[in-house]
Amino acid sequence: MSIVGKVESLWRYPVKSMRGEEMDEMFAGYGGVYGDRLFAFESSASPKGFPFFTGRDQRQMIRYHARFRNPAKAARPVNLSEAEKLSPNLNPISADVSELMIDVETPDGKTFPIDDPALIDHLRSNIDGNHELTLLRSDKAITDCRPLSIFGVETGVAVDKRRFRANVYVDLTSSDGFAEDEFVGRSLRIGSKATVAVLQRDGRCMMITLDPDTAEKTPAILKAVAQAHEGMAGVYGAVLTEGMIRKGDPVELLDQPHSDLPGTP
Repeated sequence: MSIVGKVESLWRYPVKSMRGEEMDEMFAGYGGVYGDRLFAFESSASPKGFPFFTGRDQRQMIRYHARFRNPAKAARPVNLSEAEKLSPNLNPISADVSELMIDVETPDGKTFPIDDPALIDHLRSNIDGNHELTLLRSDKAITDCRPLSIFGVETGVAVDKRRFRANVYVDLTSSDGFAEDEFVGRSLRIGSKATVAVLQRDGRCMMITLDPDTAEKTPAILKAVAQAHEGMAGVYGAVLTEGMIRKGDPVELLDQPHSDLPGTP
């Protein structure tokens, strides 16, 4: 094993395509980060393969701020301590649905419960009327691809890292850009327990062109990623061993390929 960096910051996104929240620690489970993308909106105008209403459809959506009503219950699985005392192999459970409810603050300062139809009306303002929206909820993260996203932070780069909407930003010891690509096909241990199989590079879309604070578009960013790195930035992974990840945790590259680790096919 070798240390390849440390956790620079941790983020989750309670509602898909809305503003993320930075965390000091988070639980990485088989279904994704605890509390990450629990809610999403489905649109009648979106393709069945990707039915979600996102910042691609309503740029201002990325400025909506979702907050858990009960932050303590949303911080980690409710029986994590008890489960770990019994056995390091037990899978902890989520809080009750009622304890993981969310309120959403809009860019103009209004606040709605996540299940309030008035929030849908607000989201649909000034867009194509063909979008009929339905609220979705899932106990696992409603991600586009794999449960966990990892992004290597480059010192001195002017682009706001929040554009990439990753869960784990890593300060890598390598100074090469996109050094996280080298982890594909390998596994990382992040902190004392959580182990992640890095499965593929992250193909990027127009979402990275949106300024997280203003939602203004900067198409040149996507063009630069396309020209410099085949449109890829960051990597996707699947959790092999659940556990807490904390800011500043070491990130270790495991020696063996992830297919040789216990518990993997």
